[in-house]
Amino acid sequence: MGPRLADIARYAGVSEATVSRVLNDKAGVGGDTRKAVLTALDVLGYERPARLRQRSAGLVGMVIPELGNPVFPMFAQAAEGALAQRGFTPVLCTQAPGGITEDEYVELLLERNVSGILFVSGRHADTTAPHDRYRTLISRRLPIVLVNGFADAVDAAFISCDDREAGRLAVDHLVALGHTRIGLTSGPERYVPVRRRIEGYREALARHGLDGENLVELSLFGVEGGHAAACALIERGVTAMVCGSDMMALGAVRAARQRGLRVPQDFSVVGYDDSQLIAFTDPPLTTVRQPVNAMALAAVRALCDEISGHTVSRTEYVFDPELIVRGSTAVAPGRAVPEATAVVVQGRAAAGG
Repeated sequence: MGPRLADIARYAGVSEATVSRVLNDKAGVGGDTRKAVLTALDVLGYERPARLRQRSAGLVGMVIPELGNPVFPMFAQAAEGALAQRGFTPVLCTQAPGGITEDEYVELLLERNVSGILFVSGRHADTTAPHDRYRTLISRRLPIVLVNGFADAVDAAFISCDDREAGRLAVDHLVALGHTRIGLTSGPERYVPVRRRIEGYREALARHGLDGENLVELSLFGVEGGHAAACALIERGVTAMVCGSDMMALGAVRAARQRGLRVPQDFSVVGYDDSQLIAFTDPPLTTVRQPVNAMALAAVRALCDEISGHTVSRTEYVFDPELIVRGSTAVAPGRAVPEATAVVVQGRAAAGG
């Protein structure tokens, strides 16, 4: 049975004549009204007439790590929306330990004749992994864009957050609060973003005349990794901790509390990503925000430009992170913060909610 004009008109808040004009793709209907009618058609379960169905410009593969870290679903959602606006249909490939590998996903995507592939935090970020797979795709003239990770020998567009600046921002904030024993944890050092974050952390400590020797404890990304690293660093006397992800930061908060420390009164924690719901944890997490939406849009734009045959600069586009100050950081125990220092840091940070 075809769609009932009266039902669609009632749902969209327009006349039946307007619905008829939209369904027959006639002129004289405003864009917002046309969209309301099509939305009503979808919500009420009617199939759009063939002439009104958006034709896909092609499939685009999107290979991302496991979905346990909320930042990856955030990126996938932002990229999916940007691709859809350009008429492309995304094919999401998520990796899990022991599951389908990146290379296997690539083969599957090639079999589906994708127009291009976005790689997010993939093997290109691993300094110990061979990068022949990407060079092979480039030699086949398949457009690819690589996100969060840089490999100089791969002739492609890269989209990254400035991880060195992320490390510096976190340390500057904690030093301004009077902390002098500041630890850092992140994932394995073979990953490019981790190496860069450590460099920024050490540069900031040196600039403030502080010693970070033996205060870097690398672990596995995730809550358990952050918990284990915090346990080790607390034993070494740190009063504050910079973490490589928000999930690691939550693990650090748990470890501190298990040892009778109050967060932030006795122990301050800074996360990384500003993933969804982090503003509502206990306490709300101070974190370094990765500009996920802007990075996703830039990655999609670069990929679509290349698919369209336009020249895309083979370089790394680096996006600035932002310090979001919430409730998991405070003045170091027994320390007073010089007013001038506090003002300087306030100018570089954003109060988040």
